[in-house]
Amino acid sequence: MDWEWPLTGPLVQTYRESDRTRHAIRIGGRSGDQVKAVADGQVVYSGSGLKGYGNLIIIKHSEKYLSAYGFNRRLLVTEGERVNQGQVVAEVGQGADGAYLLHFEVRRHGQAVDPILYLPARP
Repeated sequence: MDWEWPLTGPLVQTYRESDRTRHAIRIGGRSGDQVKAVADGQVVYSGSGLKGYGNLIIIKHSEKYLSAYGFNRRLLVTEGERVNQGQVVAEVGQGADGAYLLHFEVRRHGQAVDPILYLPARP
């Protein structure tokens, strides 16, 4: 699988398997920065109904993999929509502490895994 980073900002939180509140990475950004789909897929959720994620998008890439993008200011795709790798799906918003960032998760067979293992090395 050749995924790309959803946002180019600095890594502000890493994944920690032993801490359920850190089953994601967080990437810093500025208000309105473009959040991009890491790979082709279908949007299976686009909304704000899941507590703790703000405006959230979930993309199904295969029977095995989902990616989730939380704390968005604006959602630019709807449920059922097909997206392409690199397509802008949202704009960066604020996390609970007021910082502008993207909460990014990868799930394999429904279980959270470290997103860094699926993203290319940064220069």
